Amino acid sequence: MDNRDEVREFLTTRRDRLTPEQVELPGGTNRRVPGLRRTEVAMLAGVSVEYYSRLERGNLSGVSEAVLDAIGTALRLDDAERSHLTDLARAANESPIRARRRSAPAGVRPGMQLALDSITAGPAFVRNGRMDVLAENALFRALYADLYALPERPVNLARFVFLHRDLAEAFYPSWSTSADINVAILRTEAGRNPHDRALQDLVGELSTRSEEFRVRWGAHNVRHHTSGEKVFHHPVVGELRMIYEAMEPMDQPGLNFLIYSAEPGSPSEESLKLLASWAATSEHPSPHH
Repeated sequence: MDNRDEVREFLTTRRDRLTPEQVELPGGTNRRVPGLRRTEVAMLAGVSVEYYSRLERGNLSGVSEAVLDAIGTALRLDDAERSHLTDLARAANESPIRARRRSAPAGVRPGMQLALDSITAGPAFVRNGRMDVLAENALFRALYADLYALPERPVNLARFVFLHRDLAEAFYPSWSTSADINVAILRTEAGRNPHDRALQDLVGELSTRSEEFRVRWGAHNVRHHTSGEKVFHHPVVGELRMIYEAMEPMDQPGLNFLIYSAEPGSPSEESLKLLASWAATSEHPSPHH
């Protein structure tokens, strides 16, 4: 497929963010580019300037894994960025016969829903790379009660962040961080699955309706969302500070199974118990509707 624009912008933004000092090269004041020069990246990667310039113009045709690895090292790419560059190269070299329009999974197996339902101490859910929530447990529905009160189905975390700003900014104490994460996950999925029409439609919708999304999408940042800490402000139980772990089902690449947990004995553990009690009082809890 023709993904030259994506390749060019990704490599350019990665080069622009590096300074000579970061890669132990002499800097100087007479520089007309914000980051490294193409010649400097080519030297660090051990390829000719002409060849690197061809890559940065978006032509990844025939590029080897060794060269991709060298470019990744030269540009100080992290694991997510290296994987994204590999995905871009795979798409660029994919034959029209092998290229298939793949959609992210639209549902989960009954066994996966049973597994979610068995988790009662913390919110848990399964999402695809488009940020559609495909299945969840009762605590996740209670945590995102305002999202589930909206008519859109499947519920989509990126739409919630960018198109329902009043609710999202109240729910996420650091809205900007959440916005960055959502866009980076979508950008990662766009590289992994460039033929997903529904993803393209979602990106088009968010780009049209949200300037905040449009700016972040242009940054070409990517992310592997595997573990970390998140803070929420629930309108009923207040602050919830939780850690999360994400897993990918072995037979369904692109899906993520995420579980939130509170530290034992912490105020958030007590708040989760209150949330569970509140959720049990209503089949479809919503503090604002």
